[in-house]
Amino acid sequence: MAHVQDKETSTMPAESPLASTPEPSREINDRFTKNEKWFIVSLTAAVGLFSPLTANIYFPAIPTLSQAFHKPTELINLTVTMYMILQGVAPMVWGPLSDNVGRRPTSAGCMIILALSCVGLALVPTSAFWLLMLLRCLQAAGSASTIAIGAGVIGDISTRAERGGFFGLFTIGPMVGPTIGPVIGGALSDHLGWRSIFWFLCISASMCLLMIVVFQPETLKTLSDAGRRPILHRPIVPLIGRNKQTSNEMTTTATTRRASKNPFRIFLNFDVDILLIISALSCAVFYGVITTISTLFVKAYPFLSETDIGLCFLAIGGGMTVGSVLTGRVLDREYQHFKQRAEKCSTEKGSETSFDITREENFPLERVRLLRLCAVHNRLLNK
Repeated sequence: MAHVQDKETSTMPAESPLASTPEPSREINDRFTKNEKWFIVSLTAAVGLFSPLTANIYFPAIPTLSQAFHKPTELINLTVTMYMILQGVAPMVWGPLSDNVGRRPTSAGCMIILALSCVGLALVPTSAFWLLMLLRCLQAAGSASTIAIGAGVIGDISTRAERGGFFGLFTIGPMVGPTIGPVIGGALSDHLGWRSIFWFLCISASMCLLMIVVFQPETLKTLSDAGRRPILHRPIVPLIGRNKQTSNEMTTTATTRRASKNPFRIFLNFDVDILLIISALSCAVFYGVITTISTLFVKAYPFLSETDIGLCFLAIGGGMTVGSVLTGRVLDREYQHFKQRAEKCSTEKGSETSFDITREENFPLERVRLLRLCAVHNRLLNK
């Protein structure tokens, strides 16, 4: 987290209005109290939970769905593939839409699509496999963008000093989802049938939708600081932000840029393409493993119930959670250690030139990030 904040600071040009005049930005981010910000982040984290939860809650029921629809496991796994495709494409549409239309209506729209698709999945006839695949795509279109929108909400309401703590709470959803999703899905499918999985998601999404409509304010600066806002951007019960004072001066001094409506321009950046390929390969391997676990375990251990299969996913989810926490701590420590060592060497050499190690061009990010990984990898190979 600390590195992310340092990187954001270092990549901001010195002549940028946002960098040279921080006071207006701080005033706008203070339109909510600290407790109100934590409530918004908590609600956003609950909404963001649906992206991994909807994907992973489905896995323990794959053998049951194969029997119910009289289709081979390969075709049922195809519904997972289609879900993942839409999960990757949908944020490219919903993200820019939230930057222009607003966070509140976009989040509500995602929850509406998710809830309606879950109703359809719970009622889909077993003779219509094509409808199952179509509704899974629609379900992905509604749930997959909640993390991207949530990150935008946190960016709207937080300063750089606050952002690390808020993202710490927000990322609980993506980390917990893969852990509890298969457990819930296996228990529901085992005791109430596979359709109960989608009824559970429908009820949960409807509850989050109700919270958004009733309590969540619009956080996008260009809309929340406007004098009169449309009803879509106003909560039914305006408990949050009701004491804020919005002046014309504050609105005019805020430096905001209208988001680009073409999200595909990001592919013109070669560095982004490399990162996307690396992430895509990692994601492909991960979902290739967890998608086949339930089918392989049923064949290898026929005595396992769906509840037992769901519990088998705890090892993967728990490892992801612990690994994320440990990785963050190790990286923060390594970054700080290298920074102190570089500053000490610079002082001993008595260099008179200005050398800021926190700047991106001066910090050997990949060397520091991969140093411990190479050591662990060699240790494992030697064993």
